[in-house]
Amino acid sequence: MARLQIARSMLGLALAAGFLAPAPSPAHAAGQTTVNVKSTRDPVDKSYRKMIRGMERFERERAFAPNATLRFQLLPRLPSVDMTGITLRIAGDTVSVPVKVETDNTFVLPRNEQALQQDAAVLASRKTSSMTWRARIESPGVPAGSRRLGDLRLECRVGKEAGLVSNSSPMFGWISDALSTPEGVCTSPDGNYLFFAERPIFSVTLRAGDRVETLPFSMLYAGGEQTPDMLPFCDCQVLLDRTYYVPLWDASWPDDTLVEFEYMLDAPEAP
Repeated sequence: MARLQIARSMLGLALAAGFLAPAPSPAHAAGQTTVNVKSTRDPVDKSYRKMIRGMERFERERAFAPNATLRFQLLPRLPSVDMTGITLRIAGDTVSVPVKVETDNTFVLPRNEQALQQDAAVLASRKTSSMTWRARIESPGVPAGSRRLGDLRLECRVGKEAGLVSNSSPMFGWISDALSTPEGVCTSPDGNYLFFAERPIFSVTLRAGDRVETLPFSMLYAGGEQTPDMLPFCDCQVLLDRTYYVPLWDASWPDDTLVEFEYMLDAPEAP
């Protein structure tokens, strides 16, 4: 409890009172929603071509994570969004391909040549602006409560190539014109590609052999740089206490470096 109080006090120094939105409420009825192909695409719908390019980049750059698997993941952006029972579809002018979404809201995107030719969109049964999308790359054998730095390096490259980051304002440095490419974002100290932990974090530590370093507060909670006016433009909106940066650009940390999390609260017990 003392650890949780300290973490909340630290967040309070960076954020205005009442700043964080509450976590999404438990699911209600989760009936499937039919997704119709739109004649005019919403500018925030995800491009199927771009997501396929992200998958191709994953295959080209597997040296970061030779044994890893790639999935995409949907995460809540607004406290009101119900993340249960989401359906997903690839929709073009004449093609419509359902995509299976797992209970953890991850999915594998199938390749469809007709959808590629028609420059299809990837549509969810929730407003696209109510969610954020990420690549999820995981190598086997990583201890619970940890991530592998090489996996995160490749997640950044795939996520940017696939056009997943859904920030909607150019005021943020990580989506400025100078940092709009995967190389600009993922190899620069100014890139600041946001990652999301499984639950609210107290601290993040890098461990490579005998070298251990705890990340500074400036690399947690979106750097403490969000204000209530800025938060609606950040795709960290409802997940701010789970956000962190890691030094993707720092080659002195090898790909096998473990990124270890100390959470504010223990994991909920399984039923």
